[in-house]
Amino acid sequence: MENRYSRELLDLASKLDAVIEGRGEVIKDALNVAEKQDENATVSLLEHISKVVNDESLPQSIKMIAKSVKNSILMFYGYESVMGICGHRPNEDEDTRTLDELLLELNQLVGLSKVKARVNDLIAFQKVQLLREKIGLKSQKGTLHMAFTGNPGTGKTTVARIVGRIYKQLGLLSKGHFIEVSRTDLIAGYQGQTALKVKSVIEKAKGGVLFIDEAYSITENDHSDSYGRECLTELTKALEDYRKDLVVIVAGYTGPMQHFFESNPGLKSRFNIFLEFGDYSVDELMKMLIYLCDKSDYRMEEEALSATRLFIQEQEQNKGNNFANGRLVRNIFEWLIANHARRVYTIDTPDQEMLSTISISDSTFEGFCSQ
Repeated sequence: MENRYSRELLDLASKLDAVIEGRGEVIKDALNVAEKQDENATVSLLEHISKVVNDESLPQSIKMIAKSVKNSILMFYGYESVMGICGHRPNEDEDTRTLDELLLELNQLVGLSKVKARVNDLIAFQKVQLLREKIGLKSQKGTLHMAFTGNPGTGKTTVARIVGRIYKQLGLLSKGHFIEVSRTDLIAGYQGQTALKVKSVIEKAKGGVLFIDEAYSITENDHSDSYGRECLTELTKALEDYRKDLVVIVAGYTGPMQHFFESNPGLKSRFNIFLEFGDYSVDELMKMLIYLCDKSDYRMEEEALSATRLFIQEQEQNKGNNFANGRLVRNIFEWLIANHARRVYTIDTPDQEMLSTISISDSTFEGFCSQ
């Protein structure tokens, strides 16, 4: 397995074990995962993480460490491998929404005006080509492969899932299912095995959408001269061979993705749809937060809204290259309701208003971890 990902996993597991006083149990499981790829240890470690995340008595900062450990497990194994270990497989027929419902979901996403406009144009183009085909006119469907670039939390995965289902409804994909993979799902530890891993992933994805997150990591490793090149060669071939019933979406930060496309001469020509996902504005981030509150039967007092808006504004003004966008909002929401629970827990027989109202006292962010 990749030394980089195993080191990250062990470092984060060590921190988690320390803050929850795990007496070495978390570290023990992490070692068995990193050194032996022990499936029982993997399940045990994920159970530790789940308990921490769902424990309302623990501060948000500890939950953030637990979530980071989970992410490191996903990057260490790859998404597909973890799903296999946990016994989860995507249900290709579980989404029964109509084309109109999917388009409504797309267009109701906060922000992303340029992305939504571009996707709507693509859908209109494909619908017209299908209508032309029906009456015997020549159609120009072209390649459906896409590249999504931008910071984390900007909706790339959400849009990719919706696009897959829309293409299914249009009849452009036979299944419309969605498979998400990372570098570790595609690259093996020995020469010659990478091509087999890529072929296996492609076979599972045929008829649907293959989403490769942090695609640039394929070419950012010590083995990029051999294993990475082998992966890209097989991937580039699949992009051409299965273009009629497979959509491949690669995603990642803008700069590294440019390097990714430069690493293989034939790679960029296989994609003709490039979408840049910009950072959200403060107004858009606040709109997301209010939506999360409404969805979960919480409401924020005006003073709490003002304090939270000021905090988001500070985060946005001081943002770096890894600004978390929608993930920041999710973390803020979880922080607020944890503070709310800590306060309301001390009240005897709280009424409905108390149980649903986030006050200014809940909107303090000292110790908040944004990532």
